[in-house]
Amino acid sequence: MSQRITGARAGIAWPTVWLIIACYLAWGLALWAMPLWLGVVFGGVAIALHASLQHEVIHGHPFTQQWLNDLLIWPPLMLVVPYARFKATHLAHHHDEVITDPYDDPESNFLTAEVWRSLPAAVRCILRMNNTLAGRLCIGPLVGMIGFFISEWRVRDASVLRGWAWHVPALTAVLAVVGASPMPLWSYLIAAYVGMSILKLRTYLEHRAHERASGRSVIVERGGVFGFLFLNNNLHVVHHMHPRVAWYRLPALYRSRKDHYQQRNGGYVYASYAEVFMRYFWRAKDPVAHPLWRR
Repeated sequence: MSQRITGARAGIAWPTVWLIIACYLAWGLALWAMPLWLGVVFGGVAIALHASLQHEVIHGHPFTQQWLNDLLIWPPLMLVVPYARFKATHLAHHHDEVITDPYDDPESNFLTAEVWRSLPAAVRCILRMNNTLAGRLCIGPLVGMIGFFISEWRVRDASVLRGWAWHVPALTAVLAVVGASPMPLWSYLIAAYVGMSILKLRTYLEHRAHERASGRSVIVERGGVFGFLFLNNNLHVVHHMHPRVAWYRLPALYRSRKDHYQQRNGGYVYASYAEVFMRYFWRAKDPVAHPLWRR
């Protein structure tokens, strides 16, 4: 098995190359060739797919030269997150022993009990709403952006400053393309928000609080169209166990050892995203305060 997984990294991941090209073409069609309302929706889907492709590139695809991978995917179509900062924080998140830790996991949605109790009542109300799926899809992008900006401001590290410095010309290039297109900027901002909202479905249940690190990552067996947009990260425990395996190989890898992966993650399994919507659209899956975190 290890040889087969390693072999998946050999050569060029051509499905990823073609998908990156198709994603940029779809983005261009949304900007130039569609009615405004359709361009906003289609553009949001393209922006969400581009973010998933950025995630794929971070893990070493489609080429063996990382600088070339980064060159393919650097434009911040979502506008708000510098690629360099996404790359740094996501790789830090992949230290599995810290997943969901309110301090050491940069992608954790949990707070400590002490921080939770110290928040104003209005903020606690917003965060409770954000822990329902309906809230995560509607206000989650805004809540996430505010939390990300606050955490970035607090770090005050040279690497953070470099990441934001590189973001300025990259953002300028994207805005120049949008400005040259028929789509008004306000419409593009809505499309970017739609893209972030789509991604919030993936991150909503990717991880849970669990004593074992191996039990913290989810499996959504039938990803459907969302599975494609998320590049099979609905099989999230498989990705965390084999982060260098290309997205299009994850389903076969999961099927080959399905019982192993479900035992590995302690049965944290959903049949489909439809099940997730039915169970959590109006109620929270998790508390805001981490239920297991200890100082």
